[in-house]
Amino acid sequence: MIKIANAPCSWGALEFELEGKSLGYQQVLSEMVETGYAGTELGDWGFMPSNPVGLKKALDEKNLQLLGAFVPVALAKEEAHVAGVELALKTAGLMFDAGYTDAFIVLADENGSVEERTKNAGRITPEMGLSESQWKVFAKGAEKVAKAVKDKFGMRTVFHHHCGGYVETPQEVAKLMELTDPNLLGLCLDMGHYAFGGGNPVEALKKYYNRIWHVHFKDFDPKVGQDAVAQKYDYFKSVEKGVFCELGKGCVDFSAIVKILNENSYNGWIVVEQDVLPGMGSPKKCAANNRQYIKSLGL
Repeated sequence: MIKIANAPCSWGALEFELEGKSLGYQQVLSEMVETGYAGTELGDWGFMPSNPVGLKKALDEKNLQLLGAFVPVALAKEEAHVAGVELALKTAGLMFDAGYTDAFIVLADENGSVEERTKNAGRITPEMGLSESQWKVFAKGAEKVAKAVKDKFGMRTVFHHHCGGYVETPQEVAKLMELTDPNLLGLCLDMGHYAFGGGNPVEALKKYYNRIWHVHFKDFDPKVGQDAVAQKYDYFKSVEKGVFCELGKGCVDFSAIVKILNENSYNGWIVVEQDVLPGMGSPKKCAANNRQYIKSLGL
């Protein structure tokens, strides 16, 4: 049984320090329910109540499940690993204590913090990537976080590849998967980021199927992607211009993706994400349209 969730980033609640204000969590959760979703992710730390009783109450009032929490860590810097483990354990502990013991830590690079990667999102070349020694540090850090969360709470960690970070392109996703233990670190396949990073999400789903423990449905508008190249948009300008469009309006083949998930009896959640900047667009309307689109695919 595939269940459908959304995430606070679809309402502009992002992990970056940006101008503009996202809506409060009560309104976001209400609008998720009103538009037909059954679950959510945590959002950035502090967006929702950061004590387990308050968190459980907020979600129970809306009859929503909590599926995971995004944890950004600058994994290429060895000196950031200790703080990264602490943040992951704090986040996992909140979810665990609130009773969401099956939720994931959705680990990512500290996206948007490296100027060259942020400036060139969607058009990354190999020389902008990590060296072999940096890759080893990055992979070691990711495993360290995943092991700490598993050892303390028995919870699983998935890595979220992301434009504007060091794991963006199909080659970079493949490298991290090669360097990490498949029993320890899963993959959160984000269809839109994989497409923006130059890959085919359908091929990725087939290639990594057994490694994919968590799925994000996001679409990618190739026209905005082309404009980003021509106009040299940075990652945030691309998001502002709508690079992650409503589902079904971009180039991601969601019909093929749903077919693969069904053929493999996928029994997890699909989390819809349509990243917008704080205060941008009409999140509730987009959430409703995205849910209708997924219904048209039989889910």
